[in-house]
Amino acid sequence: MIRAIGLALAALLLAAPAGAAPRAQVTSAAMRDEVIYHIFFRSFRDSNGDRIGDLEGLTAGLNDIKALGVTSLLLTPIQPSPYYHNYFATDFAGIDPAYGTMEDFHAFVRAAHARGLRVYLDEEFQYVAEGHPWLTSSRGRPGAPFGRYILYDRPKTNEEPEPFLGVPAWPGHDGRWIGISMVNLKSPAVRAYFARLLVHWVDPHGDGSLRDGVDGFRIDHMMDDLDDKHRLTDLFADFWAPIFSAIRARNPAARIIAEQADWGPGDAWLTRGGADMVFAFPLRFALEKMDKTAIVKALRASGDAPEGQSRILFLENHDLDRFVSVVGDDRRKARIGAALTLLMRGTPSIYYGQELGMRGRIDPRVKSDGAHIGLREAYRWSGDLEATGSAIWYRTDATAWTNRFNRSNDGVSLAEERDRPDSLYTFYRTLLVLRAARPELRQGDQRILCDDDSTAVCVLRSMGGRRVLVLANSGAAPVRPNLPAMGQGWTDLLDGDRAVDPMAIELPPYGMRVLGAG
Repeated sequence: MIRAIGLALAALLLAAPAGAAPRAQVTSAAMRDEVIYHIFFRSFRDSNGDRIGDLEGLTAGLNDIKALGVTSLLLTPIQPSPYYHNYFATDFAGIDPAYGTMEDFHAFVRAAHARGLRVYLDEEFQYVAEGHPWLTSSRGRPGAPFGRYILYDRPKTNEEPEPFLGVPAWPGHDGRWIGISMVNLKSPAVRAYFARLLVHWVDPHGDGSLRDGVDGFRIDHMMDDLDDKHRLTDLFADFWAPIFSAIRARNPAARIIAEQADWGPGDAWLTRGGADMVFAFPLRFALEKMDKTAIVKALRASGDAPEGQSRILFLENHDLDRFVSVVGDDRRKARIGAALTLLMRGTPSIYYGQELGMRGRIDPRVKSDGAHIGLREAYRWSGDLEATGSAIWYRTDATAWTNRFNRSNDGVSLAEERDRPDSLYTFYRTLLVLRAARPELRQGDQRILCDDDSTAVCVLRSMGGRRVLVLANSGAAPVRPNLPAMGQGWTDLLDGDRAVDPMAIELPPYGMRVLGAG
């Protein structure tokens, strides 16, 4: 059924899940206490000199991740796949051999948990790549056991698997054309398989201890009607709900993150899809434009999630241009983006290297998945891009390597920024220290002030007698925020707690301030 690397796991998947010890239910407050660090796995840290990020490398980097001030890790897929990004798997239960072994994975999870870090896995079950045993063992073979696992256009003879987005084969960055077929998510056997699989990732020893288990999942490209083809419909209720129920029965504290496929507000994924968290795409797009009206509207929506749920506030991910590149390398705008995600109501997420100001854009000239390599370049541990540990796997791709966005000694690396008071990394750390220290930034109310036609974005976070006021100028001209009476006792939280009068502040172009009282 699956490759040799997953044979031991396969045996466990055949057994029904055992009972679990009760765990606390997920609350919105718990999710707002989180700060997610989103890692493109292949590019993070290499441990063995092959220039491919791996589990031992990631484990070795956990102290640096923890030092930034995050609480959770979200990994892009680690399953075997013919694609460098590991979406479109050939073995849902295995681990890409380039990344390590299942033992390495369990060691990583233990190390992360020992540091108080939660672990989320990114999962995409809707498709298989050419080479997956479900496809290879059933295609053109009537009555094959796994024929019902693939969505065949001619199911009686198991011929013509329904292709991904109607295209039979897709080009990889290495020049190969690889078929991608849709999985038959309407099959009860398929649903049962994935329920057992995810329960196993949560409780790998099957004893209810949750030892070495992950803390939740990101569901990629989640839809109720997959790809709007009207063939795999009502998936929220018929496919995802039973799987999520199985996960929560084993670990009630497990959390489900849905990537809403339309990149919209995500309301249906919260109300009907059963997800705990969705992504605040409208806020990301508003910040990209520095459009105050859109920013205010998005902040109101992103801070308003039902109890037990939250929205993830982010600037970057593996599918979108790096924010620093989007704003033309303007570090003032980069700081505004950081403040209006990390200090707002919701669950912040940082894409690896974002805190350093790593650059990257999609290359529209490249007609393969190589177009996105610029968004997924090696994490910058050192000023020397080719230093030990740098996961520069893409140096074998002449186009990606020649056109790389991040280069040696460009000032954008952990080593170059860690001890610089004026670096973007230091700014991120400062904001995360504030978020951890001030409960109003995690759990407090959120009120939009300066709701006028000026370029001043003013957000008041409050809880009890404690307040934080975030002021940002989204425009290219100075602006004086039109604030209501704010009272006394305010200090500048980014300038040594120096006393300040909010009513006297004028923000320079793309300037920002963070004030505190109480």
